[in-house]
Amino acid sequence: MALYATAASVLAGVESRRGSIKGLVYASSFQNVKQLYALVCETQRYSAVLDAVIASAGLLRAEKKLRPHLAKVLVYELLLGKGFRGGGGRWKPLLDRHQARLKAELARLKVQRRVSRNEDLLQVGSRPGTASQVPRFVRVNTLKTSLVDAVDYFKRQGFSYQGRASSLEDARALRGRCFLLDPLLPELLVFPAQTDLHDHPLYRAGHLILQDKASCLPAALLAPPPGAHVIDACAAPGNKTSHLAALLQNQGKIFAFDLDAGRLASMATLLARAGVSCCELAEEDFLAVSPSDQRYRRVQYILLDPSCSGSGMPARQLEEPGAGTPSKARLQALAGFQQRALRHALTFPSLQRLVYSTCSLCQEENEDVVRDALQQNPGTFRLAPVLPSWPHRGLGTFPGAEYCLRASPETTLTGGFFVAVLERVEVPSSVPQAEAAAPEPTPSAAPRRKRRRQAVAPGAQPRTQQKGKR
Repeated sequence: MALYATAASVLAGVESRRGSIKGLVYASSFQNVKQLYALVCETQRYSAVLDAVIASAGLLRAEKKLRPHLAKVLVYELLLGKGFRGGGGRWKPLLDRHQARLKAELARLKVQRRVSRNEDLLQVGSRPGTASQVPRFVRVNTLKTSLVDAVDYFKRQGFSYQGRASSLEDARALRGRCFLLDPLLPELLVFPAQTDLHDHPLYRAGHLILQDKASCLPAALLAPPPGAHVIDACAAPGNKTSHLAALLQNQGKIFAFDLDAGRLASMATLLARAGVSCCELAEEDFLAVSPSDQRYRRVQYILLDPSCSGSGMPARQLEEPGAGTPSKARLQALAGFQQRALRHALTFPSLQRLVYSTCSLCQEENEDVVRDALQQNPGTFRLAPVLPSWPHRGLGTFPGAEYCLRASPETTLTGGFFVAVLERVEVPSSVPQAEAAAPEPTPSAAPRRKRRRQAVAPGAQPRTQQKGKR
């Protein structure tokens, strides 16, 4: 415990007096001089990175008694050092409270600077790149407020509303307290990169959802009308589910499946805060759900966002080592699970439209999975041509792959993503149109429990076992 306080004092002396680190360390009376010297040197080396992470995480605002130099030393040890293994004293509980946010902000910094290793942050420094210009996207939750009211609230807080963006360059040029309306998604606001709204009262009240633009595409492209029945096959943590509920206007029903009880509980809290009342949560493997079950006879829309490598989101690398560079064996296992999940989803008899999405950049998890599903259902389903103006299309690995969408910081100013929309060639005759369109009372979002059944390939994880889903 004394090590961190002493290191903070030394670091303060270095930065205020521009003195020699070595001289200051050896002038101290601390017994383990080598350990102290190493800690101060490394903290000083990552000083700019630590400043950025601490500021974006709001650590000093939350812990007003924490001295800045001590915070820097502690955050270095947590994120870049030994991680308080077997130590940390009274500082460890304090950092534990902010650990997830600090890790997320470090990961976000890596995404912005297009690097995967901590050491690469030193090489990049603070030079702006394409990824560093990715804006902060904010979806207005229309279950609780309106776009007009949200914009007015920000304007009263001193933000300058610039209207609807006309191009990516408008979003790229955002600075300070200016914000825009996204040109494509009608309830999506665009703020400058690194705008921190986690403490904003509208966010805390569920009026705003902090969600990347690419992550908003699946629900927007599925576009279920009010009164429809929808399956969200791999649902947690629930941002896409709340988006679906907003599109449904809480009319109809969402069947949301996930295997992890803890993540389902968190999802139920998120949905309650967002005002969602049309969702039925189930602790169940989607692959174990029977398409012939009468509860799902009116399901015409399915959103399938399964477990993936996360290679489009370098932020996952902190929690899932190697997520950015998946091995061939892991890709094969994940792709096997994804193929089975998509084939299973296409067997629901009343299905009309399905969105398949991942946060992966790998062809094996994207175009190859979609091609396999289409080959298994010849003449039954086809890729729907969506968003013709979207600049980043699917890889040309099979005819029609250009109808798929890809996203990246460089081409779309978003996170890395893949989206494909599959539609039935002919509307099935098993459900009368009047019955399919009729709304029914909405249930609560309380999860119901089912017996667990594992149905994934060895080495693959279901979506519910992953962290950091968009």
